[in-house]
Amino acid sequence: MHTVHTIETERLILRPYRRDDFAPYSVLFANPEVTRFIGGVPFSREQAWTRFLRQVGMWHYFGFGFFALQEKESGHFIGEAGFHDLHRVISPTLEGTMETGWALSPLSHGRGLATEAVGAALTWGDQHFPALKKTCIIDIANQASLRVAAKLHFRELKRSVYHGAQVVLLER
Repeated sequence: MHTVHTIETERLILRPYRRDDFAPYSVLFANPEVTRFIGGVPFSREQAWTRFLRQVGMWHYFGFGFFALQEKESGHFIGEAGFHDLHRVISPTLEGTMETGWALSPLSHGRGLATEAVGAALTWGDQHFPALKKTCIIDIANQASLRVAAKLHFRELKRSVYHGAQVVLLER
């Protein structure tokens, strides 16, 4: 089993998920504002549990995955950021890359926390997996995430359709 590292930034702790993170995790993904660009439908508690377990399991098989985001000041779980390989049916394929993603509580939006978290995760990913491309897929209407990606030096690779949504595939 691979060790899930803990990373500290100025305002955040990126850490392994804990079982007690599930309650705020399920609330996060039940929020329509959070899921608007992640399938467009709030997650049921069961769907959130499946996603939660997937995030934890990535580390076992790939040596990378998502980190739970904890705000230092409050100690609260505020979201997730990291990497996965979801074997998406999309062209060009993202398989074999470190597909980068993030989701934060709406109370955390607009404060630069996504850029801070994803930047720290990318630094870790570049150190531990320098040969793997870092990619991401973002709904074209998700301007906030597209700005975060641009700040972190992702560049458009191609536009495509994924599950009926217009998306941009990016890499860095």
